[in-house]
Amino acid sequence: MDDTGAQRAQGGPERHGRGDQEPQVVTALDGDVATSTVQGEFTGEARRPLVRTITDLLLGRPHLRQVRLDLRGVTYLNSAGMAVLVQLQKLCQPRGVEVVLVSPPAAVARPLQLSGLWLRFTVEQQPVLADDRVDREGGG
Repeated sequence: MDDTGAQRAQGGPERHGRGDQEPQVVTALDGDVATSTVQGEFTGEARRPLVRTITDLLLGRPHLRQVRLDLRGVTYLNSAGMAVLVQLQKLCQPRGVEVVLVSPPAAVARPLQLSGLWLRFTVEQQPVLADDRVDREGGG
């Protein structure tokens, strides 16, 4: 008998040191391109908010051509998170919607590279913006 659900419901030790919380997902539309910014840990907990977001976009925007996942705020990616990325790509593929990974940090890029999934995705690196704090602190 598997009692992991009971452990989790009681606040037991199921967490294994990770947050087990849904990451924050914020989506902006620009014509036929949607950009979803993801913040936090990209684990199996990302499935619900991301699949819900992508499904809503696919149903509500028939002319959508690209979904950009801005991953700059992702701090951790595990195999369940990789499965979510593949699921999102499979949701979009029949409609000809491209999934683009925007500026994935090493915490995302490395597991995808090691697994061979890196080649499945279009990856776009955004330039790093200058830090405004230097000017405010009199250093620039």
